[in-house]
Amino acid sequence: MEYSIINLPKVRLLSEEETRHYIKKAQNNDQKALDKLVEHNLRLVLKVINRFKSSGYDPQDLFQIGVIGLIKAIKNFDLDRGVKFSTYAVSRIIGEIRLHIRDDGIIKVSRSLKKIANDVRKKEEELKKKNNCSPSILELSKKTGYSKEEIVQALEANKAPTSIYETVYEDDGSELYVVDNLANESKDEEKIPDFNKILLVDLLKKLDERSRKIIYLRYFEDKTQQEVADEIGVSQVQISRLEKKILHKLRDNLEES
Repeated sequence: MEYSIINLPKVRLLSEEETRHYIKKAQNNDQKALDKLVEHNLRLVLKVINRFKSSGYDPQDLFQIGVIGLIKAIKNFDLDRGVKFSTYAVSRIIGEIRLHIRDDGIIKVSRSLKKIANDVRKKEEELKKKNNCSPSILELSKKTGYSKEEIVQALEANKAPTSIYETVYEDDGSELYVVDNLANESKDEEKIPDFNKILLVDLLKKLDERSRKIIYLRYFEDKTQQEVADEIGVSQVQISRLEKKILHKLRDNLEES
């Protein structure tokens, strides 16, 4: 069945319990359960593909590919793992789109974005030679006249799929990419600053290993502070303090960028 972005069904979100119920049935070849899960998660697919606006690909095409990723997520989801389905599904949807983009070979970038990217790169090289260090997005904005948003969008469009798929954390062989959590509806998402993709790479890399792990476990694995504390080997109170400190640091670094 082909789904359209324009006429998405107006359905309520399934609870985690309902989702797991239908996943179990779908994994036992119940087509109606599979169709229901897909229908109730189409808006999750839409939210993910909105992150690929600057890729140059037709949104409807990406939407269909995202649905394929969603179906694969349903069929391969491990019900015994303590992971929310939406978290896992986002990763699989992104992975399917990433695979399509890589297989397609060339990411279409508009001429205006190409021009901005070229101008920015020239100015970046000029400032590197002059100051012996890489300029920030803010510096590039002041020197080129382009807004920070335009610069980030242009660089992102021209560098994909490398920059937005750069690994920022790896644990037990599982790689976490920059975009893997951007569409994830976490219960704690109000605590997370609204980072853009390129700045997020730099910001997370500035954290020490323990801080990166705390952010990974809390916001990408949806673990509680107590669960993180048990894994790290400290108290829940310490994790709470550390988490606040890390998020403040990320916000401060973002403002300085």
